Amino acid sequence: MRVELLAVEDIMTNSLNRRRFLSTGAAASAAVLLRADGLAAGGENAETAPRKFYTVLSLGRIGFQARFPESLRLAAQYGFEGLDPDPTYFASLNDDDFKRLAEELRARNLKFGAAGLPVDFRQDEATFSEGLKKLPATAQILRRAGVGRTSTWVSCCSNELTYLQNFRQHACRLRQCAEILADQGLKLGLEYVAPRTLWRSQRHPFVHTLSEMQELVVAIGAHNVGVQLDSWHWFNAEEGGTDLLTLRGSDVVTVDLNDAPRGLSLDHYQDDHRELPAATGVIPLAVFLRSLVAIGYDGPVQAEPFNATLQAMPIEQACTATASAMKKALSTV
Repeated sequence: MRVELLAVEDIMTNSLNRRRFLSTGAAASAAVLLRADGLAAGGENAETAPRKFYTVLSLGRIGFQARFPESLRLAAQYGFEGLDPDPTYFASLNDDDFKRLAEELRARNLKFGAAGLPVDFRQDEATFSEGLKKLPATAQILRRAGVGRTSTWVSCCSNELTYLQNFRQHACRLRQCAEILADQGLKLGLEYVAPRTLWRSQRHPFVHTLSEMQELVVAIGAHNVGVQLDSWHWFNAEEGGTDLLTLRGSDVVTVDLNDAPRGLSLDHYQDDHRELPAATGVIPLAVFLRSLVAIGYDGPVQAEPFNATLQAMPIEQACTATASAMKKALSTV
């Protein structure tokens, strides 16, 4: 695999360097940082403002698939405030279809969540280049549909690349993706993956904490790149409310919500064994969600439980269970 190298000075002299990134986020959240203890405890200081973020039915994240019209119906029926975009479906629409879609979304008070980045940047150069060639067309379709956000996850380890080699390759490739997305007004959110069973599974650990992801975002140097947060990874990274309060609301592109099984230590959590939000109380979702409120995050929040019991249910029952779990989690805000 050929590694795309960035000059060290390019990383250190981006228009938004690491110190500026962190200090800007801290300044924007200075007032709530002073109340971090109260927020974590759930006291009066936690009641800072009403939430601006909205709940999304993400069928793929709960283990189901459906055509877009069916997804839209389910989202509205079960009380969600948004749903996942479907660029494949959007590609079949003409101008009149897009107008009708926008009208239906307004009538049902639904918004779009983030679309997945359709570029495999983790493999060899040829695979990446092929995906990059197709990105402009997909980005244009998403813009026509009214989608403003995309997201992807960053692998937390490698057997071939050292941390620095991996860092340089990710910054170079994701910058190219971000530039194409920016042409269509789209943001890109990057998710760090934190379970120890994953980042310890290969020779070279890579980005698996929020602070490391912030450094990668700075190195990419694109105004439309931010973080995809996940309560599961936040918990596994042993982070807290004060970590989230270093962010501004605009730094966060999309958010996944879930809970962890009982009776396990951080050394034993498996990434594909999670629970619905607020199912066990292992993950302190009140702290997580109140931190999002405090920084003014206004984007999508969706359940991502990777749960076999949920996946075995009929789709309607699974939507009911997911809606109930999201309502329970949001009741702490």
